[in-house]
Amino acid sequence: MVEIFDRVQKKVPSRLLLMGDGPERSRAEWLVNKKGLRDKVEFLGKVDRVSQKLSIADLMLVPSELESFGLAALEAMACEVPAVATKVGGVPEVIEHGRSGFLAEVGDVETMAKDAISILSDEKRLREMGQMARWEAQSRFCASTIIPEYEKFYERVLERAA
Repeated sequence: MVEIFDRVQKKVPSRLLLMGDGPERSRAEWLVNKKGLRDKVEFLGKVDRVSQKLSIADLMLVPSELESFGLAALEAMACEVPAVATKVGGVPEVIEHGRSGFLAEVGDVETMAKDAISILSDEKRLREMGQMARWEAQSRFCASTIIPEYEKFYERVLERAA
């Protein structure tokens, strides 16, 4: 994350808000200090009202090596924040590459930085991608849409088992 941000902030004035206290935090803090980014990065730790923080963001970086579903990206998308993420787990099911965000291979810092710079450098495109991200989140993953789909699936499974 820090490597991506370092490249982005050299091209586009930006700040990085890091949420969470995962096992990578100490490494991230070390990199921030090593690269002289302390005045541009804020470590927020555990955040209770994630949507409030996401609503002030322009872009979400999700450079995960492992993801089961991509909930963090989906939460950002619901707040009109496009994501630049890795193609792992269920993330490609959440983000439509080029429409609601961008996808890159794990470890491809260069592509993720390039995509982030591209979005952040074009206000109109950023706004449109954010709107598309929110539409995708609402239309495909809203509880009122997805719960009936699960119910239908379970009914079919139970009918076959009977």
